Amino acid sequence: MDPNAETYVQAEAAAPAPLWAIALAGMAPFPAAALAYLYGPADLRAGSLTMLLTWSAIMLGFLGGIRWGLESGRAQPRWTRLAQSVISPIAGWSLLFARDSLETAWLLCGLIAAFILQWLYDHTAPDVPSRYPRLMTVLTLGACLSLALVLEQVLRL
Repeated sequence: MDPNAETYVQAEAAAPAPLWAIALAGMAPFPAAALAYLYGPADLRAGSLTMLLTWSAIMLGFLGGIRWGLESGRAQPRWTRLAQSVISPIAGWSLLFARDSLETAWLLCGLIAAFILQWLYDHTAPDVPSRYPRLMTVLTLGACLSLALVLEQVLRL
């Protein structure tokens, strides 16, 4: 066994600070939009909901792209995993485009479900860096908590 391989695996467990900073910056629009929806002036409510729904679709696409990138970097990419990587972006954008056809509560529930299913898939994915599931947990938690807070408010209206 290569003596550097073990060091690589250990170093891989902790994501470097710049990676965390970028991940948290990517998550920031979720709570920002949710807080604007919940506590901002009434005239900001529609825009903040649009921001939350759109950012959800963008991030689901981004997460699918990460999965595509991880798989396509393999010497022999598995076509099923490549095909599965487009499911979350399709779900996110389909829900966004269905905004005029579905009640807001259903859109929010659908996005929460999409993020949770994406998270479950990421946690069962083979051959991913050990820091990947931890990063995805933080993003998923931020997204789902923000969506759930807005959902709770929508159900009260």
